[in-house]
Amino acid sequence: MNIEQKLYQASIELIKIRYPTGWGGAAAMYTEDGQILTSVAPEIVNASTELCIETGAILEAHKLNVKVTHSICVVRDDENKKFKILTPCGICQERLYYWGREVKVAISYIDNDNKLRFKSLEEIQPFHWSHAYKDDDFFNQ
Repeated sequence: MNIEQKLYQASIELIKIRYPTGWGGAAAMYTEDGQILTSVAPEIVNASTELCIETGAILEAHKLNVKVTHSICVVRDDENKKFKILTPCGICQERLYYWGREVKVAISYIDNDNKLRFKSLEEIQPFHWSHAYKDDDFFNQ
């Protein structure tokens, strides 16, 4: 099983445990040192204070001081529906850019072939604002 498949499986397993019925979502990230970090979105009373599903794993990587190389976010509408992959929102893309343009993220698809598709942040945002700076000055290397 490759990294992408391991992350997909880790997300699905967490969803099944954390959300046995109804909606569920989980993220998984792979780090340069081989760890898989997972997270879910906190349940919030006030919708304006919500956080993305990936946030917990991103913060865990910062806490451990490890570089994220891959990220996936998986959701399902309820326990009887298929799992869907969500491309990171713009905010999470910005959070993941901390580790460089080469970070690979799973992307959404509308066909039913269920293939995992990962693209680099560079491929998703070829005109990212960070191109205005030298990589050595911008990225935490």
